Amino acid sequence: MGDKPALVDGPTGRILSYTQLSTQIQQFAAGLDQRGFKKGDVFATFMPNVPEYAVVFLGVAAVGGINTTVNSLYSTSDLVHQFKDSNARFLLTIPEFLDRALPAATDAGIEEIFVLGDASAIEGVSAFADLLNNDGQAPSVAIDPKTDLVALPYSSGTTGLSKGVMLTHENLIANMVLSCQPNPVDENDSMIGVLPFFHIYGMVLILNLAIYRGVTLVTMPRFDIEQFLQIVQDYRITCLNLVPPIVLALAKHPSVDNYDISSVRVIGCGAAPLGEELERACSSRLGCQIYQGYGLTEVSGACHINPAAESAGKTGAVGPVLPNTLSKIIDTETGAELGYNERGEVLIYGPHVMAGYLNNEEATAHTIDASGWFHSGDIGYVDDDGFFYIVDRVKELIKYKGYQVAPAELEALLLSHDAIADAAVIPSPNEEAGEVPKAFVVLREPITPEEIMQWVAEQVAPHKKVRLLDIVSEIPKAASGKILRRVLVEQERERLAAKS
Repeated sequence: MGDKPALVDGPTGRILSYTQLSTQIQQFAAGLDQRGFKKGDVFATFMPNVPEYAVVFLGVAAVGGINTTVNSLYSTSDLVHQFKDSNARFLLTIPEFLDRALPAATDAGIEEIFVLGDASAIEGVSAFADLLNNDGQAPSVAIDPKTDLVALPYSSGTTGLSKGVMLTHENLIANMVLSCQPNPVDENDSMIGVLPFFHIYGMVLILNLAIYRGVTLVTMPRFDIEQFLQIVQDYRITCLNLVPPIVLALAKHPSVDNYDISSVRVIGCGAAPLGEELERACSSRLGCQIYQGYGLTEVSGACHINPAAESAGKTGAVGPVLPNTLSKIIDTETGAELGYNERGEVLIYGPHVMAGYLNNEEATAHTIDASGWFHSGDIGYVDDDGFFYIVDRVKELIKYKGYQVAPAELEALLLSHDAIADAAVIPSPNEEAGEVPKAFVVLREPITPEEIMQWVAEQVAPHKKVRLLDIVSEIPKAASGKILRRVLVEQERERLAAKS
């Protein structure tokens, strides 16, 4: 690819060509080797989307290391958990994140902290550039793609503590190759990297896939509608990989009419369900095809993708299963395989299913059965044509703008407040965010909903904020004491239906 731009920093226009990318990957790998970073060691990346993300990810992979990518919204306590659980040796971050990163890194015993940018005035950190100050000669490392790990993203669980998802080289390569089949991209395309690279969607299906296919990828550290539209116009972006809230903006925001975004030929949407009406509205306004996909961190990205050419006739479908991948629907009670148009749990089998959860054999055994089938925890069905639809979740995770929020974590926090006697948290449907966390609390002492929500907001990452709260007399529970969230979810649906 030579001098062709591989990555462009959207806000500044700074370009990293394919030649420069290759050189910096080799230099970064050599820099790690010089510091004693070896095969199997873990490197934590805690920063927004910038071109250097690719240098780090592929440089760590080149020396047989493991990338643990960190949610840029994480609080210090979240960081401590991931750093300790992953046993990360090194950390790369940006100056703006040091107020959270430094205390967490100290607590977790991180050996060296690197900062992207000028680090001369910051005590206790090294400059990212120091890792590139060499001839790029790193020793060759023998890697077994089937067993050696390359990525360790963290996925929230209903227990509230995030789990490290162990992904091998084969897992990621298989997912990239297979995901290209339904909707191919090539060196003539250009993409925008606005979805976070720490998330499996951005990591595999945007960052690494773009490089694999020779695409020019323009990065954005955060979503801003005006800047997003300007980049699409200026760089003639052809393929957009998005989540429902951004599709909603493209369908309804008045600023869209002020830009020429006619270069866009296709939009892929994932991370959360996209409503049929919204899918049609965006497709009609932009005059391009929109397709949905379905995947999870545990399957290295995608497992089902709807071919764009067929998406109009299958609105709402997440598509057929990917090539070299198997999927089936089972009865949630008996485990028996179901037929067409019968709702049950979605199971996946293929070369991109994770190796397991780090330090958690019990959770791994609960999720991957003895035959190697991954149990998604999602409810869906497959139609007569082999197209899958996701309709609900067995798992109780809330998906706020694609971010996972564990109800149990918020419930535990609420119950720590002296004025709260009992609490439950559920997802409340929201057009912009998909779902927002809603709390139901039983009071022990007088306090307002606003005071409680503000108290929670001061202690959690922004996506974990409780955004709706009802004070109730009791929380519905089973005889075992388990919260009957389904009862609350149904009550919330009825409330919203009556309101509309």
